Amino acid sequence: MSKKQHLLFALITVLITVPCFVFYCSSYEAGGFNVNVIKNSLIFIPIEFVLAYLSEIFVGSPLAMKITNKAINPKKCEPFIFELIYISSTVLIMCPLMSFLATILYNGIIGVVMNGLPLNNFLINFIPYWLQKIVLNFPFALLSQIFFIQPVVRIIFGKINKVKNA
Repeated sequence: MSKKQHLLFALITVLITVPCFVFYCSSYEAGGFNVNVIKNSLIFIPIEFVLAYLSEIFVGSPLAMKITNKAINPKKCEPFIFELIYISSTVLIMCPLMSFLATILYNGIIGVVMNGLPLNNFLINFIPYWLQKIVLNFPFALLSQIFFIQPVVRIIFGKINKVKNA
């Protein structure tokens, strides 16, 4: 995959993943999914999109590829196994990283700066907030990436590449 294709693939992945996670996390905080969750979440999607895209390009994807190549020999395994290990490695990196950034964004910037919550409460509880986000997000991240997001991304990416190559 060329660098341009890799950037496009990451872009499509983030365009699908970010709204799913913003709605998922906001629904959890609100006690369920409803139209207010969508309205209240729309402001965060562009911010998280930028954070997720940069994280995926510069951290998640390169580290996931290193982990995958150390775990298996890509030339000797089935493509499905390689893809499954790569997706799992990406989630293993991106879930804690994005949970960390979300903790800063939601509990720090929004909680402390915008809602006037005490800074010391945020600092004292940062690690518990972060760990809770990882525990809540990891199962959703792994399952949604394996069974929904990556298959859809691969279909879209394939159609875009057919159009470009035609």
